[in-house]
Amino acid sequence: MKYIVLVGDGMADFPIKEFGGKTILQKANTPNMDYISKHGKCGLAQTVPDGLSPGSDVANMSIMGYDPKIYYTGRSPLEAASMNIQLESEDVAFRCNLVTIENENLKDYCAGHISSKESQKLIKDIDLELGSNDFKFYSGISYKHLLIAKNNTGATVKCTPPHDIMDEPIKDYLPKGIDDVVLNSLMDESRKILENHPINKKRIESGKNPANSIWLWGQGYAPKMSNFKDLYGICGSVISSVDLFKGIGLNAGLKVIEVPEVKGYLTNNYIGKAEYGIASLKENDIIFIHVETPDDAGHDGDAYAKMKTIEDFDEMTVGTVLEFVLNSDEDYSILVMPDHPTPIEIRTHTSEPVPFAIYSTKYKNPDKVGAFNEVSMKNGSFGTIRAYNLIKMLLSIDE
Repeated sequence: MKYIVLVGDGMADFPIKEFGGKTILQKANTPNMDYISKHGKCGLAQTVPDGLSPGSDVANMSIMGYDPKIYYTGRSPLEAASMNIQLESEDVAFRCNLVTIENENLKDYCAGHISSKESQKLIKDIDLELGSNDFKFYSGISYKHLLIAKNNTGATVKCTPPHDIMDEPIKDYLPKGIDDVVLNSLMDESRKILENHPINKKRIESGKNPANSIWLWGQGYAPKMSNFKDLYGICGSVISSVDLFKGIGLNAGLKVIEVPEVKGYLTNNYIGKAEYGIASLKENDIIFIHVETPDDAGHDGDAYAKMKTIEDFDEMTVGTVLEFVLNSDEDYSILVMPDHPTPIEIRTHTSEPVPFAIYSTKYKNPDKVGAFNEVSMKNGSFGTIRAYNLIKMLLSIDE
């Protein structure tokens, strides 16, 4: 038996008035996920345990079979692993977004989805000016970068994700707690460096949001996660465009498979991810394939863009995998699900249970739930479960 886990980041949503009170998953054309629901078994999964924030870090750690209440130490250390940054015991990793601040309000959490080429130059210049023996800035992808602070600096400061405070006054959400002065100083100084930077002048001239500040959040120490093979007895890989998802995989001892990127906002190599994932199963037992685009559209509050990304995910990623499995002589199980809701209405993550469906070539008594969405899954035979138990359930299929 081989296992394929397909994660459409942020696909779940609230009912939308302009869609007649339906969610985007109910409105979207998703024949492949619907097939899995009709011919598989379904339910709802609580990916975010009570008491934890509904971040992609917590949710995807759950999907990979790890209880976040045991293993979670923060978002940024997971991204650091993906960027090959080795954290020492007293190093604190912070996510360092490039953002747009306008009239002292947080206008844009991603600086207009700034390109990696532009952002890497900005972060390099910030590190030249603000980097020291105590602080080091590392460039990542697009607006997503890292700051590593030495000597436990900022470990307990309360920080707020920028995508949670769109159009809100920044003064109400600046870092608060021990070491907040030094962190706020770094953010203030970054504004002086970025405000008149040639890259931002060009962005403004072309009508794009400037990356005129850094925003620090999501800090933590290096996690100590049990090896996936030790826990579950099988080897596997992960595929994602996102450092966070890769970092969870690396900390779990899974292999990261790099897939050629398709550049552009809300675009993705949907088919390539599926094909590389299928090929990986020649040597491994499980593949986790993650697609970020529905979450991006959710944060932007664009319902029609989100529906398009979900339909693309269904057609090209889920469809490619399902066609392969249906035409194979081997036994396969497919799990498809979001990691968390990213509702258009509020443009950030929430912790409600998400729909999931499992198709297995060994299933003989499917649930026959006709459609993949938040409402239909309530009729599934699995009921509502804790998501970190999904891998055990997947591996125990024996019908």
